[in-house]
Amino acid sequence: MTTSRRNFLRLTAGSAAIAAGLSACGTSGPKSSGSSSEAGATGSGATYWFLTGQPQQAIREAQVKRFNDANPDTKIKTTEFQNDAFKQKIKTAIGAGQGPTLIWGWGGGGLKAYVEAGQVEDLTDWLNKDQAALKESIFPSAFTAATVNGKIYAVPGETVTPIVLFYDKRAFERIGAEPPKSWQDIMSLVPKFNEKGIAPFSLGGQSRWTNMMWLEFLFDRIGGAEVFQNIFDGKADGWSDPSALKALEEMQNLIKANGFIKGFSSITADSNADQALLYTGKAAMMLHGAWTYGGMKASGKDFVTGGHLGYMNFPPYEGGKGDPSDTVGNPGQYMSISSKASQADKDIAKKFIANNTLDDATVDAWVKSGSIPVVKSAKDKLSSITDKNDSEWLNFVYDTAANAKNFAQSWDQALSPAAAETLLDNIAKLFQLSISPQQFADSMNGVIGK
Repeated sequence: MTTSRRNFLRLTAGSAAIAAGLSACGTSGPKSSGSSSEAGATGSGATYWFLTGQPQQAIREAQVKRFNDANPDTKIKTTEFQNDAFKQKIKTAIGAGQGPTLIWGWGGGGLKAYVEAGQVEDLTDWLNKDQAALKESIFPSAFTAATVNGKIYAVPGETVTPIVLFYDKRAFERIGAEPPKSWQDIMSLVPKFNEKGIAPFSLGGQSRWTNMMWLEFLFDRIGGAEVFQNIFDGKADGWSDPSALKALEEMQNLIKANGFIKGFSSITADSNADQALLYTGKAAMMLHGAWTYGGMKASGKDFVTGGHLGYMNFPPYEGGKGDPSDTVGNPGQYMSISSKASQADKDIAKKFIANNTLDDATVDAWVKSGSIPVVKSAKDKLSSITDKNDSEWLNFVYDTAANAKNFAQSWDQALSPAAAETLLDNIAKLFQLSISPQQFADSMNGVIGK
């Protein structure tokens, strides 16, 4: 099975698929550990639904086993689903008041919908008072996608996956240049690479979400994190912010300057063709998710092992308002507690979150899988990585996530499904130069809050 970015983010959600044989494929349907898949919030015992797919499935199962072994009188019952089945089932069950006690999810727009419907517990006071140590152990930036209207409704967990600017060191040697230190550097590098017959950037533009990563960074670097935050919060005409329009204009400037591989709009990311363009020397740079490291190491011959792969956080925009430490992507996965559950089951869920979701055994397991868990203690585990390239890479991912002043969630995760689809459709048109920045903004303003 080819691992798409969406399945990777939502099934694997790891930072670097280093472990051999790592797959996002799971079983064909729900798998229960003794509970009916209908077991819900009616006081029948605490329940937990989550996704299949290795290695995360095994890690989640081990967490529950440790809890149940230590708490035989208050065991948690689990049901496991594939990605699409989970999304369908969880929405229906929660809407009917029959959802699980523990709600696994991606935060952002989905969590906001649960909050507005009164379906999940406000965990702010619990985290700030009873679990201050747990909260302090987690990367602060991960709480952005767990927060709605200033209140925390989910606990960040599992792993971080930032978007990274990858580059081929050999390509820069060919033109006698250094990696870009600013957006303006990027624009000046474009003609130099084109003159040498090297595409400045690889891009699987047919997949649409790959284009989105560019806008996420440009909005941040030019206008700061508040530009998209205003959109997420439902501010009218948020897409028409002057910084947003400037970012859209700069994006089209790069496209018009032939910044991307010829025919990018017909290249798919799911086939990993965009990665191949980088490691075969046809493109100099690529903006992509941290999950691509493992694929480039496995398929790129000596590209990674020979030390040819370079990587960096997206550079600043000269004169921009954004903090250069900011990143975008997948700041973690999230666990909420059903507001419809009995108090006894809510207490069990809180005990599980506090003691078993980010415990030492879990952190060890994530690091061994080639991922960076969303806790500061992960740094101490990285010394066990013996491969020099993998060690440097994982330390980079850790530092990027831990030091980010703001870790923005991917827009199509942060927004509602309806707004996300409109976004992806308009991004495709923007990159094809068939609409202007103002037309993009006008179209997107029409779906704010929907």
